[in-house]
Amino acid sequence: MQLGTTPLLERHGVFRSRDAEETRGFLGGKGYQIHLSPRQAKQLNTHINAVYMPSLYLSYMHYGSLPIALAPGPARSDFLVQLPIRGQLAASMGDESVDSNRFRAVIVSPVRERCRFVSCADSTRLQLAVGQAALSAQLAALLGEPPKVPLDFAPAMDLTTGYGRSLAQHVLMTVASLDAADSVLLNPITMSAFEQFIMTALLLSHPHNYSEALRHLAKPIAPRDVRRAIDYIEARLDQPITVADLVAATGVAGRTLFMHFKEFQGVSPMRYLREARLRQVRRDLLQAEAGASVTDIAMSAGFTHMGRFSVAYRGSFGESPSETLKRKHQRHAPMRSKS
Repeated sequence: MQLGTTPLLERHGVFRSRDAEETRGFLGGKGYQIHLSPRQAKQLNTHINAVYMPSLYLSYMHYGSLPIALAPGPARSDFLVQLPIRGQLAASMGDESVDSNRFRAVIVSPVRERCRFVSCADSTRLQLAVGQAALSAQLAALLGEPPKVPLDFAPAMDLTTGYGRSLAQHVLMTVASLDAADSVLLNPITMSAFEQFIMTALLLSHPHNYSEALRHLAKPIAPRDVRRAIDYIEARLDQPITVADLVAATGVAGRTLFMHFKEFQGVSPMRYLREARLRQVRRDLLQAEAGASVTDIAMSAGFTHMGRFSVAYRGSFGESPSETLKRKHQRHAPMRSKS
């Protein structure tokens, strides 16, 4: 995840200060303790940007040119995923420690005690803080029952392959979108889609104490239950949709729904939702009035990155969205009489 020295999420500044007491006060209000020697206090240069969503927040952090130790206190009850951009981060949790860098992230679960982060000089990182209640509810939706013991993830995450690489790429694309001048990522549909991806992929792809239970299929699912999920999705394409919503609509556990939805439809429920929204955009383009904008129509369906949207649209329909819109207007243009 090595990037340049330019700060990320600059459109979403939260706190900047070179004053140690101001920094202690700000971080203390967020449930963190910062440990500074007198020398460190003089060279402190705190720079924090963040975007807050209903179930998680994404932040950029830089503390200056000396190593800094930071400890989340008991008030922090969220899952903390540290994604170093530049430099090293050492994380300790009780008797366990993980050295994190651009090739390896670290995730700290609330159940872990005596957590401490030490960032090297001039390091920067992104942090995903996922709410414990939201992630536990997502786990319950997938299991089909409330978890009996607290969720605990394996702390080390490889960013060079598999899920870790996918997560890092998705987060960086999201950061780029949030840094764009015309970003509308923070509308309810796109916020929900981002949160659902992060939470569901984290639970299904990164090892934790419920991984084996999620791999076990509890009961068979009938095609009519898949149909209920499809009907629910198709009726609410303009609204945020979560795994818990689909579980409530179908009456089956999320792990079962994911496995058999893919068996009967060839894709996961959330992939089907994305494709259904692409089909909705196509219908809207084919019914659009003169002067309509592809960007406005796509964004109303929850697509915020026009480049990726156009690629997905062409892959599904064999033409660009602008070609669909142009062809519609050409078909309905009044014919000119020959002189």
